[in-house]
Amino acid sequence: MQQRTIGDVEVSAIGLGGMPMSIEGRPDEERSIATIHAALEEEVTFIDTADAYHLHADEVGHNETLIARALRSWGGDTSDIIVATKGGHLRPGDGSWTLNGRPEYLKEAAKASAKRLGVEAIGLYQFHRPDPEVTYADSVGALAELLDEGVIRMAGISNANPDQIHEANEVLGGRLVSVQNQFSPRFLSSRPELELCNHLGIAFLPWSPLGGIARASELGGEFGAFQSLADKHGVSPHQVALAWELALAPIVIPIPGASRPESIRDSVKAAHLELTADEIAELSEVVGGGGVSETDASESER
Repeated sequence: MQQRTIGDVEVSAIGLGGMPMSIEGRPDEERSIATIHAALEEEVTFIDTADAYHLHADEVGHNETLIARALRSWGGDTSDIIVATKGGHLRPGDGSWTLNGRPEYLKEAAKASAKRLGVEAIGLYQFHRPDPEVTYADSVGALAELLDEGVIRMAGISNANPDQIHEANEVLGGRLVSVQNQFSPRFLSSRPELELCNHLGIAFLPWSPLGGIARASELGGEFGAFQSLADKHGVSPHQVALAWELALAPIVIPIPGASRPESIRDSVKAAHLELTADEIAELSEVVGGGGVSETDASESER
């Protein structure tokens, strides 16, 4: 597996997003565990989750607990696995998503996440989404305190704009290691954030990196280009999309969500797919002319 860097840690170039295994439409636990084990077998060493990845109000941290259980039950060595989680986004259980960026809340949420994950220090902890009711610097300041206290090893932010990236890095004293924003061939509005992260040497973690690709063959247009290249290389259009994202910058680490072993096994093959410079330029040109499309309700709150 190709390696990329978050902070001072090397991780697999393709990660695993745990969200689909715990929200609406989630599979049974057996299949979810099998999905995580498949990722580990394919040498995935980066798994992304959040305490808000659950359905009901009484199961906060469902996905964190699931991942911890899968890691414990796997037969191989998991010492090099980085599990990243997030705090500040909540699901009260009625299908809605709410925000809480208060520093005191984030600090308690991080400690609760560490307990569910069964770790002394969380590998990467991310402020999930800005809370308009709380000064951004105050929210990120909680991550700085968590770093200083040893509750977390690395700090990141999610759903942030360029100004917030600069501010977070300043508040953290240059210790911001990652930004997780939505990015895919169909959703390009975070391109400025990706480019800023590349300039700063900060990992950029696209969530929902396969948005729109599942229907590439029938959608045609810019998405048809992904299907055409997939046919040419004898791979899935999903692999082409992920390989294109990897080629954009060395700091890009896509985290495709999965709830079936076959899905993550297909995705990780993108790390071995070498697109030519002309193919990369072609894909960048065709998607660059398209607009930003809406995502479904569950993904839009990622």
